[in-house]
Amino acid sequence: MEIHEKTIPDVKLLIPGCFGDDRGFFMETYNQKTMQSLGINTVFVQDNHSYSRDISTLRGLHFQAPPHIQAKLIRVVKGSILDVAVDIRKGSPYEGRYVAIKLSAENKKQLFIPGGFAHGYCTLEPHTEVLYKASDFYSQECERGIRWDDSDFDIEWGVDEQSVILSDKDSSLPFYSELESWFSYSG
Repeated sequence: MEIHEKTIPDVKLLIPGCFGDDRGFFMETYNQKTMQSLGINTVFVQDNHSYSRDISTLRGLHFQAPPHIQAKLIRVVKGSILDVAVDIRKGSPYEGRYVAIKLSAENKKQLFIPGGFAHGYCTLEPHTEVLYKASDFYSQECERGIRWDDSDFDIEWGVDEQSVILSDKDSSLPFYSELESWFSYSG
């Protein structure tokens, strides 16, 4: 497994080794010992699988507030997405900045996003499937989000923004400036 730091050092791009032959391939996508050797000591407790039928389906920007903060490990098993992590930790030197990475079934890359980040993605192909691990269980009471088109972040989603498909819930999320501060940067 290779690990690459992104412009926000706490967000990590992981590239698993992939061994293929004329039958197909084998890839170890998660190994707790390997993650610990790479400096990721997160324990994951929940796996999620998301399917999006249409291109330009946008999910996010989501996070969970304390006490159920979630770190995530995201990968795509069919299709492709632009995956986005926004630093929302007050006092962070990267607050309000984001990392955007194309994840696809073809490139097999994974993105590790620690707690304190809002997460979202937009499908770049129809019939896209995303798998991700979470470090805490889903809690409806702690579920929060930020508008995908918040001008404080100015995220370029890689699709025509007029064609973005949103859930009713995501289309009514607040702007970052309207949110209570849930996370603080500890250095």
